[in-house]
Amino acid sequence: MIDRLTSMAVFIRAADTGSFAATGKGLGMTAQMVGKHVRALEDRLGATLLQRSTRRQSLTEAGRLFYDRCRAVLVEVESAELVMEAIGATPQGRLRISAPVGFGACRLAPILTGFMARHPAITVELNLTDRFVDLVDEGYDAVLRLGPIANTSLVARELSPHKQLACAAPSYLASRGTPETPADLISHTCLGFTNASGLPYLNWVFSKGGVPHPIRIQSHLQVNDGRVLAQIAAAGGGIVLQPEAVLREHLDAGRLLPVLTGYDAPFRPLLLLFNGGRAPAPKLRAFIDHIAAALPARSRRDA
Repeated sequence: MIDRLTSMAVFIRAADTGSFAATGKGLGMTAQMVGKHVRALEDRLGATLLQRSTRRQSLTEAGRLFYDRCRAVLVEVESAELVMEAIGATPQGRLRISAPVGFGACRLAPILTGFMARHPAITVELNLTDRFVDLVDEGYDAVLRLGPIANTSLVARELSPHKQLACAAPSYLASRGTPETPADLISHTCLGFTNASGLPYLNWVFSKGGVPHPIRIQSHLQVNDGRVLAQIAAAGGGIVLQPEAVLREHLDAGRLLPVLTGYDAPFRPLLLLFNGGRAPAPKLRAFIDHIAAALPARSRRDA
């Protein structure tokens, strides 16, 4: 038997996205199941809610009226559930999180291990991707994102910055020499990172005494995973610029050595994004507190 509240939630998402396929993808169900939920409501009400075409669905007049009432009902249901959840002493339920690939694998994984040990009633679903993730449309509770970011209606909690280091293998430095300034990188083999859009990150901006020293590297190799670049650099393949967390294992083992230590390497702010429309559920509040303690910002600021 189809749950009426679930059908109402599916109907709202279908109206917002204008597509059964997009709705199904966001909710983890097939487009056919989305259609089944909508039809169940229409059969129960005896009215057509969505006008369907081959490309898009749009609300009928009855659908617009029902949409507003459904949204109000679901907000009240969610509020009631949050109240009941807050009564309990233990945060619980599924927590959906998205984070960048390199950060998630090298920095977030051990933090999550501690979080889950502390909150065994919470189930974590972690999706690692370097693409832009829409927290609301894709149904995430929280998103970790490397900034800066555009203006957003979400709460952006600042965490410790994502520091980077320029490094190379001892064998590479012995054969090619050690760069003394960012400008020296022009004559070196540098390893380029390719971002989620497929564009190579070739502009490395170092600074010294507050003065920027930008350099555009010449890279014959671009990879979209910093861990792979670290492996190549450790094997003597060139100079790599990656977050310290990605390089740490090779640095500790002596397979990589920092270069340009007289300059500040680029860094990016790390932000935790979540919906600030209402008080966070206990499971999300627990995660916010845990990761803020594990990755404290240099100054406590919420955007």
